[in-house]
Formats: sequence, C-alpha cells, structure tokens
Amino acid sequence: MSTAVEDRDSRRLAWCVAHVLRHASDHIALALLHRLDRPTRKYLCRDEWLPASAVTLLLRHGGEADRHYIARNPHVVGRPLPGLPGPARYARRRTPAGLLPLLRAELGRDPADGPLTTGELTGLLRRHGIRRPRAALDVLRLPYELDPDQLVAEHARRPLPPGSAEALLLVADLPEKTVRALLTAPAADADGPSWHRPAVRAVRMGRLTHEELVACVAPARRTLLLGHLSACPGLRWTLPEQAGMRAAVTRALAPLADDPRLWSELLRHAPGFPGPLPELVAAVTAGTAGTAGSPDGPDGSDAPHDDLARAVRRLAPTAAEPATGGVERELALASLAVPMETVEEDVRWVRDCLDRGLLTGADVIRHKLPACWALDEVHWLGAVDHPDRYDRPGAVLAARAEADRLFALALGEDPDAWWRVARTLPDFAGTLPHLLLRVTDGDSVSTRP
Repeated sequence: MSTAVEDRDSRRLAWCVAHVLRHASDHIALALLHRLDRPTRKYLCRDEWLPASAVTLLLRHGGEADRHYIARNPHVVGRPLPGLPGPARYARRRTPAGLLPLLRAELGRDPADGPLTTGELTGLLRRHGIRRPRAALDVLRLPYELDPDQLVAEHARRPLPPGSAEALLLVADLPEKTVRALLTAPAADADGPSWHRPAVRAVRMGRLTHEELVACVAPARRTLLLGHLSACPGLRWTLPEQAGMRAAVTRALAPLADDPRLWSELLRHAPGFPGPLPELVAAVTAGTAGTAGSPDGPDGSDAPHDDLARAVRRLAPTAAEPATGGVERELALASLAVPMETVEEDVRWVRDCLDRGLLTGADVIRHKLPACWALDEVHWLGAVDHPDRYDRPGAVLAARAEADRLFALALGEDPDAWWRVARTLPDFAGTLPHLLLRVTDGDSVSTRP
C-alpha cells in the first residue's frame, strides 16, 4: 500500500472517530483514543469536528505531540492554548488605577506591602466578582498566596459569586478537586443571571469534561438547567457543547428509563435537592429522595420553576409522534438514500424538507446513507462559517440526540463494539442502524419503520 493511500485512510478514520467520540462516554472515548495509531491520532487532533470533551481528554492523557497538534487546530475554541483565550491573555491586563485605592481601604493595608492571603483574596473576590469576571481578574493581578484547601473551605462557608469563580478558573492554577468545589452552591441559593458561567468556562477551558461536570455540579437542578440553557446574550454553550452537555445529562438520567412516576419524582425533588444530579437520580430510583434533602426550592417552595420544568421535559423520553406528510414524506425519506447530482442540490433538498416538516434531524440519522454522511451535518445542512452557527439548531440537536440513543442502545459500554463501529464507518455504504446491526449482530437487515 502506498503512503498516499495510508494517509488518506488515516484521515478518513480520524474524521469518523471524531464523529463517534461525540456520542461516547469518557471511558469509551479514552479506550478509542488509546487504539489509534500515530498518523490517525495526529489527524484527529487537527480535525474540525473534535468534540470539547475529547480535547480535554487528549490534553490530560495525551502526549506532547497531541498538545502540539491541538494547539494549532483553529477550530478548538476557547481552550487555554497558544493564541487562544487563557491565562497568558489575562496576565497582560493592567490593574485599573482607580482600583488600588479602593482595595487599600477594603484591606486596611497597601496590597504592595505583601501578597494577599487566601482569606483576604476571597474577601475581595466576594465584593468584586458579582456577575462578570472583569473586576475579579483585576484583583487576581495582585500578588497573592492561594491555599486550595482554605479556598474550598471559604467557598463552602459562603460561596464565591459567579464572576469570581470564573476568574479563578481562567487564571489560577487550581487542582481538579478545587475546580469541582467551585461549581457547588447551597440548594437554597437563588440562581442569578450568571450562575451558569463557571460551569461553561470549566468545560471550555479544558478543566472538566461534560460528564465530569454532571458528576460535580450541585445543586442538581443546575445540572438539569445546563442541559437546556436558554438562548440569551452572554456566555453560553456553543451548539456542539450544548449537544455534548445534553448527552452527558441524558446518560446520568438513564436509570429513570421511561417510567413516568420516576420522572415526576425527579421534577418534584430537583428544585431543593442539595447534591449533584447522579445522587438525585440514585435517590429517586431507590425511593429515598424524600429524605435525601430539603424539598424546598430556592424560593422556599417545592414547585419547580418554568425553566426547570421545561428542561426536564426536553430531557425526558417522549413517545414517537405519528408520521404526517403522506406520500411527500415517503419521497423525502427515500431521497435520503439517493444522493443527487451535486452536494449543493442535496443540501437544498434536505433543508427544504426540514423547513416543511417532512423530515427531522432524527430521520436524517436513521435513513441517510452512507452513515458517515448522516453523522456529519455538513453533508445535509451544508458548510457554515463556523460549526457553532448552524441556522437549523433544532435539526442538529435532534440528530445528535437520536445518534446518542442508537449508539447507547446498540453498543452500551462495550469498548470493542465502539471500536468496530469506528473502524467500519469510513467504508460502510449503508445507514447508521444498518451499521450498528452489522457490528452487534453480524446482520444488515433494514429496520426502517
């Protein structure tokens, strides 16, 4: 085999592995990464569709070559890497001249007389990081000595405001235990307009994966809200990050299955449960949620807020809606298996069918072939300036959720099965359900409803 063919095969495998990693849990993703040879791993680190959690795992468990290639990937957004927002960028900020007299008055001494202690630093951060991190970043430009254990104790006694927690994630070299502690708050605390920023920043800075975020954010209602953040100005999930967060939250909610009673109990106890979401799910399935924490929400009642109820409804399994559209829908489904003369014409047709309600993102995942094209939104929604800016976000999220469901249903937690799918995907000509059947059952019988 020539070098050119090997290079092409490595590129295609890396492209397909990047799409499979979107739908894998962290330990499955690590198992897949360890099986890649050096050329494929290089192309994966440079891939446009590398998910945020995979970037974090590669930076944490990979070698110097992985970090080298990821640092030069222009599509890795927001990570603390050369040329991207991170500690180096914020270290160049100058402390405003008017801030020093204010800090002298608050401290009772000149900050230049010696580094700030952990107690002094947390006191200043509580007053200067209420919403945004800008003022807290100015405080962190001063010399200070930070004891992580004391910081955790101070935060447990009285939580730091979101802007200060975000600033610490941006510039302080904190151990993972401290990062996780900064994402907890008392269940009785009200959720202000910026409560979500430290969680989003922790993922974007590569401190935590989505799955780790689900395991540590407390109270549990915040994790459910992170699975469906409302769209408004400010720091929010990008579209791929939103899909990854929803997948991680859905995996944590898997023990509830489709039991309406358990989902009702989840919604009833979520507003006031003090622990993280996995603990709430375990308590609900065991029937001990009523004794695991206070039923009172942040406003003193046990009634869930509209945003929380909406988030739970979007995460809960729903019955399949009856198909409408008649012959036109059947033709639209059949067209997914028959590529048109040009990619542009194919994209226009699929987008038109999505707009008319004849197709959904889930239909594309189930019926479009080949499977690798169904997993790549560029092949049915067209190329965009940036993968965060699709003008059909509902279709993308629906497609990702359906792919998550199919992968979890067919492959479970078997790393060997996931690896066989990744290896088969580049050259497989059928749909994704066909591929999963072939890998798990050695069959390719159509499952089209």
